[in-house]
Amino acid sequence: MKQYLVVCLGNICRSPIGEGWLRHDAMVRGCRVKVDSAGTSGYHAGDAPDRRSVSTMRAVGIDISNQRSRKFVRSDFQHFDRILVMDRANLRDVLGMARGAEEEAKVALFDPTGAEVPDPYYGGQDGFAQVREQVRLAAQHWLDLDFA
Repeated sequence: MKQYLVVCLGNICRSPIGEGWLRHDAMVRGCRVKVDSAGTSGYHAGDAPDRRSVSTMRAVGIDISNQRSRKFVRSDFQHFDRILVMDRANLRDVLGMARGAEEEAKVALFDPTGAEVPDPYYGGQDGFAQVREQVRLAAQHWLDLDFA
């Protein structure tokens, strides 16, 4: 079983979308996975995903409303095979907690092209839809890589 952790800043916009896509696509493919998400900050610990994230995923038939935000912790390196971060600030923060090359090797940008997934929090619904599509393609990449 492959274990993924998706990380953004607050764990209410981008990483819940990433968690939703990975879980959904793995289920459709019949892949055994564990998927969770976290934020580099604890600002929203215990909160549900942003209502715009929930509605943009519901529009494609994926329910993420039961997810709850939590802060990324050092022990996550022990529990996950891949730690996929949404932008370079998240990358810096997570790598800053890594102890050694083995833990560092688990961390990558979620978008395999090297592009950052923009934070849609201060924008409108269109930004959430754009994030949903960027994350959808990236999630497919990780599952293709790990379950080819």
